Amino acid sequence: MTSTPAGRLRLLHLGLGSFHRAHQAVYMHRLMQQGDARWQCAGANLRPDMADTIAALQRQGGAYTLETVSPQGERKLEKITSITEVVPFEPTLARVIELGADPATRIVSFTVTEAGYALDHEGRLDLAHDDVVNDLAGKPPRSIYGVVAALLRGRRAANAGALTLLNCDNLRHNGDKFRVNLRAYVSAAGDTPLLAWLDAHATCPNAMVDRITPRPTPEVMARIRAQAGWDDQAPLMAESFIQWVVEDRFANGRPEWERVGVEMTGDVQPYEEAKIRILNATHSAIAWAGTLRGMTYIHEGTRDAAIRGIAADYVTNDVIPCLARPGAASPVDLPAYRDVVLDRFSNDAIADTNQRVAADGFAKIPGFILPTIRERLAQGGGIASVARLPALFLTFLQRWHQGRLPFRYEDQAMVPERAHAICDAVDPLAEFVADASLWGELAGSLALKDAIAAARMDLHGLLGDAAMS
Repeated sequence: MTSTPAGRLRLLHLGLGSFHRAHQAVYMHRLMQQGDARWQCAGANLRPDMADTIAALQRQGGAYTLETVSPQGERKLEKITSITEVVPFEPTLARVIELGADPATRIVSFTVTEAGYALDHEGRLDLAHDDVVNDLAGKPPRSIYGVVAALLRGRRAANAGALTLLNCDNLRHNGDKFRVNLRAYVSAAGDTPLLAWLDAHATCPNAMVDRITPRPTPEVMARIRAQAGWDDQAPLMAESFIQWVVEDRFANGRPEWERVGVEMTGDVQPYEEAKIRILNATHSAIAWAGTLRGMTYIHEGTRDAAIRGIAADYVTNDVIPCLARPGAASPVDLPAYRDVVLDRFSNDAIADTNQRVAADGFAKIPGFILPTIRERLAQGGGIASVARLPALFLTFLQRWHQGRLPFRYEDQAMVPERAHAICDAVDPLAEFVADASLWGELAGSLALKDAIAAARMDLHGLLGDAAMS
């Protein structure tokens, strides 16, 4: 087994996509720039996508150029060098498991989409999910649970010491939920010794991440390459804003991230609730609305007065009353955060597409939007503003059903047959509201149906009949 240089420790990241390279790897790079080289980062891909980018990163020793752009149009280039080993995909994941079993590896982090967690509508591990079934059958692992379990088995066998498993994604209470579902997976696998080792030697901190990072287009890559002055085949662009809030609960040491702007805290929840409900939900709403109005980019919708008003009303009227209740003030300045988010979304230099942000609606409705609806109804409050978001998505879904979207819609959590059935129903709205995978215990709620129906009528006036038909 190869290892890190003497005295160096390793963070192994699973999912070497654009977001990791624009976010976590940047914080690691900043530490190195300050002279703290005690930690290095290895990055691995768990699927055979992005093969050209991964090959380029291998040739470049993990280095690449990151361009950041502010809402005012200020651009900065930086060569990021914190990734010292790039592990390409291969089905057995042998090198990934080897790195996980190296005592120098103290943290395994991962970036997974909402749908990639293979959860049912109650947020529990779906043991019937194709990837989970594959992994439990002893085949090369495909789910994040199968991969991490394989790492932990290798680590336990090597007596390599405790390990922190760190989520870098938008799942609410991500560390806690991952631990529960990882334990469910290991239990289903019948691996009692591994379950005991996990309980004794691994922690799963909660974390909140934020930085808008569009998929780099060939045009953007060519422009950055020309400005960087070297033949970089894996450049990327992100907004200038960056945030990372991490629960300080690590099993075997960690980098001194607080030195480079990471917010280490005892409670991530207020930050993640603000980010998920204000940024993530608003982002999706703008993408759905912008698509319906014939727009291509997020900044176009954000600069549209009607769409911006829909987003702002949703936050002001329904989210803030949930997150800043009397006697339970949020540590986040919610009105200011709302305004910063909309300012960020209006950044035309990012050129973030509606196609990217509109994806995965069947995961985003229950994850980003349902909690606000649920809490407002429990408070006895109205849901007129938040109901506009699922109303937008239903119209968007009907456009998809009719083959009228201007792009290919991707949704890992959607069952296409079920989505088509919703749209084909005599009453599509009633069928939509009845779907338990979207609405949980509120499925079939008359109050919810009436609110979305009223919101759809409202949106006809705000966006125009052409957008809502």
